Amino acid sequence: MTTLDSPAAATTTEAAEVLVPRLRAAYTSGRTRSLEWRHEQLAALKRMLVEREAEFTAALVEDLGRPPFEAWAADLRASVREIEDLQEHLEAWTAPRKQKVAALFKPAKASVVVEPLGVALVIGPWNYPVQLLACPLAAALAAGNAVVLKPSEVAAATSRAFATWVPQYLDPAAVAVVEGGVPETTALLEQRFDHVFYTGNGTVGRIVAQAAAKHLTPVTLELGGKSPVIVAKDANLKLAASRVAFSRFLNAGQTCVASDHVYVHRDVEQAFLDALAAEIRKRYGSDPRTSADFGRMVNRRHTERVKALLDGGGHDVVVGGEVDLDARYVAPTVVRTSDLDAPLMREEIFGPVLPVLTFDDLTEVCTTIAAGDKPLALYLFTGSDAVVQQMLATTSSGGVCVNDALTHLLVSTLPFGGVGESGYGSYHGRWGIETFSHHKAVYRRPSWHRDLPLLNPPYGRFKQRAARRMF
Repeated sequence: MTTLDSPAAATTTEAAEVLVPRLRAAYTSGRTRSLEWRHEQLAALKRMLVEREAEFTAALVEDLGRPPFEAWAADLRASVREIEDLQEHLEAWTAPRKQKVAALFKPAKASVVVEPLGVALVIGPWNYPVQLLACPLAAALAAGNAVVLKPSEVAAATSRAFATWVPQYLDPAAVAVVEGGVPETTALLEQRFDHVFYTGNGTVGRIVAQAAAKHLTPVTLELGGKSPVIVAKDANLKLAASRVAFSRFLNAGQTCVASDHVYVHRDVEQAFLDALAAEIRKRYGSDPRTSADFGRMVNRRHTERVKALLDGGGHDVVVGGEVDLDARYVAPTVVRTSDLDAPLMREEIFGPVLPVLTFDDLTEVCTTIAAGDKPLALYLFTGSDAVVQQMLATTSSGGVCVNDALTHLLVSTLPFGGVGESGYGSYHGRWGIETFSHHKAVYRRPSWHRDLPLLNPPYGRFKQRAARRMF
């Protein structure tokens, strides 16, 4: 780690009222606009994640108890894939876009110029503290912006890793890291940015949006919510159990698009529960506490929060249920419930606990989902196209997976983002560049082209008649 007088430490302690104008000066100078600079920064960011893989992996293990392979796959490799996609398509995705011009205005030409917004603030979460900071950073750099990064103080080791390595790999005149907690974040939000990108919970998201509104700054909010799973009567139960187990217990359930709860058709409930229990044993053994492949809660407070949900009642434990506060351990847990008002059903769980409810009529399930907050993701397991169409037509969510879970966010051609309570705005691939860019309308008429007298006063009867016919 660096000392207080090192460049990295200086970046983290620089006052917000000094830091942001400094980065804005770099942006205003035109430093970040060239495609050459953007490619250099993307290459440097990729090189940082590859060359410092061991350091970032160790930080993720320290912060979250993550299995090293899971840390590499979900945080580091996922980030590198995103960077590589941006590198490959950068010229095409940022090129001016020709637009059609009506015959009345020819020989004028029209285009849309994709230009950077300016200085962006990216506030990352603690659950995937590398991926969910590096991916929006890559999009902002690809769009040609200067960027301030604010890692989560909850994932302190990963935050420090960013503060250490970013100044050594990326352009320090245009990219900076600010560490700290609420006071530091508050000080940043008092500054004028050109875009704020926040990943986290709705409570803080509202604070971020209110602070940005003072400067009329656009905001992207990547939030969460209770992403439901529907297992239809005709579902492939082994596949459903496998994908639900993956999405629920990855990172000890601390994933914004995790399967939060399952609606399973009554006729296949027991078979699904048996398949799910078998999947848990297959992945983590008979005692997941001893498994090297099962993570931990990020801290004691969040462990206590999940324990309180389990202790709140309204359910029967089918699998797991064990909690060790000192070890930050919550066992992979499946519960059966029918109470939509039970504590586990009232808020996003964000831990390795999965409530399972039964249904008889798919219409009732879709109605229940549609009546609540719009989730970040919705997962459906069925072999029927009619069931898929019914679900798509009657529910709203940030994204949908059919016969899979979570994988949609890995497809770079799809926008990833929420709707309603699960957030707004999107990114990944081209969508990330769109988020951090302004689409400027450009209309060009040749200097030799004469004016249109029909549009100029005085408006006599002849002009009005001719204009009406022309238009």
